[in-house]
Amino acid sequence: MANIAMERRFGMGKKTVAVLFGGCSPEYDVSLKSAYSIINAINREKYEVILVGITRQGRWYKYSGDVEDIPDDRWHVDKSCMKSVIISPSRGDGLYEFRNGLAVSMPVDVVFPVLHGKYGEDGTVQGLCELAGIPVVGSGSAASALCMDKDRAHKLVSLAGLRVPRSVCFEYVPSDDEVLSAGKDLGLPLFVKPVKAGSSIGMTKVEDDSELLEAVKLALEYDDAVIFEEFIDGFETGCSVVGNYELKTGRIDEIELSHGFFDYEEKYTLKTSKIHMPARIDEEMERRLQDAAKTIYRVLGCRGYARVDIFLNSKREIVFNEANTIPGFTAHSRFPNMMKGVGIEYPELVDMLIELGLSNN
Repeated sequence: MANIAMERRFGMGKKTVAVLFGGCSPEYDVSLKSAYSIINAINREKYEVILVGITRQGRWYKYSGDVEDIPDDRWHVDKSCMKSVIISPSRGDGLYEFRNGLAVSMPVDVVFPVLHGKYGEDGTVQGLCELAGIPVVGSGSAASALCMDKDRAHKLVSLAGLRVPRSVCFEYVPSDDEVLSAGKDLGLPLFVKPVKAGSSIGMTKVEDDSELLEAVKLALEYDDAVIFEEFIDGFETGCSVVGNYELKTGRIDEIELSHGFFDYEEKYTLKTSKIHMPARIDEEMERRLQDAAKTIYRVLGCRGYARVDIFLNSKREIVFNEANTIPGFTAHSRFPNMMKGVGIEYPELVDMLIELGLSNN
């Protein structure tokens, strides 16, 4: 590119945090709301903030418009979005912003990816940052990819002695006979899910054999692999975990369902379900769940923070469900509320996570 210019920007003692939001993922809208809350909570006396919005089509832009336009998805029509940005793979360059034919380098101390689901929570962005030598808030590429893969995460956690749902995984399009055979082996009801997707997108609770083929078809719209999981008779809990080496957990919360399962709509509207925080369990069970969450976090190689979702079945047995390396993060989301339960308010939590990210250098 002709006339390449480089200019260095120094933060006068402040660290520079690049917040990434949006993304070409079905969870785009959730990302906007989480990022909005995080951006407003960052301590501007400590940090310079660069906002990088990623459109549904995967275009990256430096955003300097009104933060209020982010949650309603009006940010990308702002005139500031004429300037596209990239993370340079060359170590030490940070971000490059393209201005009128010039490439302007913007050093970055840490990237805070608020990108739920594919191309953000699955290790792709984390790998790019690792290549560029930029610390990341949250887990690295390996742990992010592993936690996104329900089948491999379950297998690894089971080796640590924790129970996981019985399952059958197909990393290809299964035949009708294979689908029906898997359903017979696991019994009904069961869940059919994309192996690598979040927010219950593409997931079906199957209660009749006639629903299996359509459930597989739906799951494969979101991933190239599909997993069948046994139904766990009980309820789901969550545990927030924060830390790199020394871990801190929040209170345990509990999902109360009136029917069906905790699908995408219920997660973000709670039309018929409830979140109990703290969960309606005794102290001993809460401690057991917190200890299990920390074990899972370590086994999967998580860093920074994660929400570990665990079933408590009708026999009071702990059954691992999944680990979310970038959980929902509005001021009213489950993860911050669990941490608030142990005395850590939202702004303090955001500050803590950035510090943990900076220590990943």
